Amino acid sequence: MEKRLLLYLFIGCTLVANLEEFVAAKARHYKFEVAYIYWSPDCEERMMIGINGRFPGPTIRAKAGDTIVVELKNSLPTEGVVIHWHGIKQLGTPWADGTASISQCAVNPDETFVYRFQVEKAGTYFYHGHYGMQRAAGLYGSLIVDTADGEEEPFHYDGELSLLLSDWWHESVHAQMLGLTSIPFRWVGEPQAILINGRGQYNCSLAAHLTGETSSCKITNNQCAPVVLQVRPNKTYRLRIASTTSLSALNLAIGNHNMTVVEADGNYVEPVAVNDMDIYSGESYSVIITTDQNSSLNYWLSIGIRGRLPKTQNALAILNYHPNSPSKLPSYKPPVTPQWNDYTHSKKFAYKILAMHGTQAPPANSDRQIALLNTQNKIDGYIKWSINNVSLVLPSTPYLGSMRYNLKNAFDTEKPPENFSDDYDVMRPPINPNSTKGSSVYKLEFNSTIDVVLQNTNALTGNVSEIHPWHLHGHDFWVLGHGDGKFRKNDVSKFNLRNPPLRNTVVIFPCGWTAIRFVANNPGVWAFHCHIEPHLHMGMGIILAEGVELIRKIPNEALACGITGQVMMNNKRH
Repeated sequence: MEKRLLLYLFIGCTLVANLEEFVAAKARHYKFEVAYIYWSPDCEERMMIGINGRFPGPTIRAKAGDTIVVELKNSLPTEGVVIHWHGIKQLGTPWADGTASISQCAVNPDETFVYRFQVEKAGTYFYHGHYGMQRAAGLYGSLIVDTADGEEEPFHYDGELSLLLSDWWHESVHAQMLGLTSIPFRWVGEPQAILINGRGQYNCSLAAHLTGETSSCKITNNQCAPVVLQVRPNKTYRLRIASTTSLSALNLAIGNHNMTVVEADGNYVEPVAVNDMDIYSGESYSVIITTDQNSSLNYWLSIGIRGRLPKTQNALAILNYHPNSPSKLPSYKPPVTPQWNDYTHSKKFAYKILAMHGTQAPPANSDRQIALLNTQNKIDGYIKWSINNVSLVLPSTPYLGSMRYNLKNAFDTEKPPENFSDDYDVMRPPINPNSTKGSSVYKLEFNSTIDVVLQNTNALTGNVSEIHPWHLHGHDFWVLGHGDGKFRKNDVSKFNLRNPPLRNTVVIFPCGWTAIRFVANNPGVWAFHCHIEPHLHMGMGIILAEGVELIRKIPNEALACGITGQVMMNNKRH
């Protein structure tokens, strides 16, 4: 009798706890209309993609456990659209990942698609277009998830500031895409401006009177007015930073202020103090700053280019100490970005980021290792990027629907290569530069532990190897290690299994390797790709699938194209 009473009490308490959790969680509703707008992000008016007539898109804010509902209307006149919720795992809603031809069909002009998904974990995230190169055209915004009611962050702060970083070209993305798929090849070139919260200044500097580098900026449009971060003296602030750049790796520093990194990609890390920090496309961070400097002054926040010879002016914002005027420019030169090719500096920062004590450790061993050789190649004279000599092309039918319903001839069914030749010299251009196209899938056993070794190489041109930030959809992964040169089997013994950071985006340094580990426990079909927009457009990515048979019914709206669309139409006729 006593045991039965205890059981009833346990069940009752559990139901009450679940009910309280259910009541506390909310649905956060947003309406997005995506359309072309005229805007002046760097004081030069251009046509770009906006949401609800503005740029960047609205900031989405929710609490862990909440459901986000976004009603997306496509008002682009001639092209489809999707939105990817970067860093959100989409547990139980893989069709809401927002990847055209992978998780869903592109939403056609004048059509509406409703994204509905739960945000499980507090952190700094963002969203962006994932069709063509629409991210580079301005389709992005911030997504911030606060702790659930009753939960606390493991660090204290008095206020919060946010930076969404991006780069900007005057040439349209359609012209950029044409150049990338032309003979002769036409590279997109360096951006005309780095944008902070959608604002920048082209061909001028806010600090020109101090540096003498270029002309002084004459701001005539609020759309490109300097970003001002208002703070009070002797307070502690959380600065959320996310990078949705199309190409650029960035470095951020604040004059006279140190930063303490406390979060990376929605995961807490061991606090680490830095003078400056690198931020690659697809990454997000939170840093803590203390406003303990001379309160009669304002201070520069400076962002410069890393990993590429800079041809773009540093972006500047103002840390405005109250009660100083926001228009009061700092009286000293902005912080200087490290040399663009000082990779030792970059690696030193990257290797400092470690998981906070108490973070779940990775499984001690993996069930499968996949090695991905990242090369630049040619196909029929066109320059492409390839993985294990296969350049990714996406099918017209989304993988998720075709795999869930066992449709034939929707994509390449041969097994993709999981390794590369032992004698491949990563320090030289490829001996055989020719490659092939493919749309095959890496099928993972559900709940298995997967290691992926990302191997960077020399490009087609000698002595050229680039930084590649790789982003995995549907998962976080542990970053087990980095190394220079070619990955060797004995490098496994150097893996960090004690406190590797959990991330969703990781950098591969030039002619180096990076190893990650994740558990394939999220039913769906997921993209894994370089987050540099032109590189993905040129084929630098793969497709992973796990537990697809466990997925419940996929909404028809996600499947109404390609072979799945034809099947749906035939079913309606009969």
